[in-house]
Amino acid sequence: MKGNNTQLLHHQPAQTVAFRRGQPISAADFLLDVERAANGLPDHRYVFNLCDDRYRFMVGFAAALRRRQITLMPQNATAGAVNNLLEDFPDSYCLTEQPTGEIATSHINYKDLMQGKPPLKSGSVLLEPDQTAAILFTSGSTGKPKMHPKSWDNLKTEAALALAHFPFNTHSIKSIVATVPSQHMYGLATAIIFPWQGAIGIDTGRPFFPADICQALSRLPGPRVLVTTPLHLRACVAAGLDWPSIAFIISATAPLTQSLATEAEQQMDTQVFEIYGSTETGSIAGRHTAVDALWKLYDGIEIHTHTEGCEVEGGHLTDKIMLNDHIQLNADNSFQLLGRDSDILKIAGKRASLSDLNHQLTHIPGVIDGTFLLPEGNRRENLRLSALVVAPSLTKREILQALANSIDEVFLPRPLHLVESLPRNATGKLPKSALEALLNSLRNDNQSNQENA
Repeated sequence: MKGNNTQLLHHQPAQTVAFRRGQPISAADFLLDVERAANGLPDHRYVFNLCDDRYRFMVGFAAALRRRQITLMPQNATAGAVNNLLEDFPDSYCLTEQPTGEIATSHINYKDLMQGKPPLKSGSVLLEPDQTAAILFTSGSTGKPKMHPKSWDNLKTEAALALAHFPFNTHSIKSIVATVPSQHMYGLATAIIFPWQGAIGIDTGRPFFPADICQALSRLPGPRVLVTTPLHLRACVAAGLDWPSIAFIISATAPLTQSLATEAEQQMDTQVFEIYGSTETGSIAGRHTAVDALWKLYDGIEIHTHTEGCEVEGGHLTDKIMLNDHIQLNADNSFQLLGRDSDILKIAGKRASLSDLNHQLTHIPGVIDGTFLLPEGNRRENLRLSALVVAPSLTKREILQALANSIDEVFLPRPLHLVESLPRNATGKLPKSALEALLNSLRNDNQSNQENA
């Protein structure tokens, strides 16, 4: 495979790979750091890269590739999630920025790693296409995390298809700000591999609040792109800030409504594109959400429908993969999402989509965030829904009255809990375990209040 080795970066030595608080870091300096880090990494097969700083993650990820080590990426970076994988991956270590004593394996601190003698000069990093770069994990049906290995060729080919599908190349994008973590398929692709393959500079931070996102964008040269989630985008729109020029915005991890996309385009004077994909497939399609309800597949990607569901193949995918979504495929390779089996509810002979119920809830004026919840056991018949809602200016009665105007009475949540915030993770998703913990806390509080009444 030597003759087919490919470059880690598409940057020229003097081009900017990353921006730290607006200050550029060249490809040459980045590759020097990668070489120094690679020389100091311990001799293990696997690494948990827990660095929050984007640049440190990049250096550690590239150094692991250089040493043919595989980066393990659990669903989250908690000690429990990491420790659960150590039984299957005992030859592992953690690359960290701070002590993580609860994780039961060896650690190396990034700052200590970079204390080694620097190489005399930087060189290119050549990678074999079939080497496994990372293994990502999703929840398995048996409770055991399910593995999804990603080869270097898989990651770089996906990046090339996405860069061509969205207007990265036609807009000559120079910089990206991302609000999502690197330790996630969406973040790894858009904030690490896309910039490497597109010769683009990435901001090393991960801004959370709208003012910080705006400031990070303002520090970077244009044309610039914002990679974010619907949760962050909604906050940015509500902030009413004076935004710098943004060539376009990329969103993923949760459904983006046409109304939010349209409002963002108007307020931020840009275009908003949405990525469709999953941990299993990576990104495979996109759409301009404000103007098009249909998704367009990347070049070379094909979807086949049959009685068991929908399979996707081609492009960066080495095998056929069954999609979790039901779709309606059109002759021009566009498609419409019809939902998932787990999303369809049937109560008293009436049907509704869980995603549509959430849409109706979060579009009530005064509702900042909210979600419907299924009862334990996920029964579909004769179930009673509940809901968690963040709406400081509204009462439960007002929310239920507003819902009654848009959904059938049988789907009204009983009970409805008003909470200060929802336990969303760094990508805006709501982990089942966090929701269950919040519900248990609310039940205990209610029981305690009744006993004390």
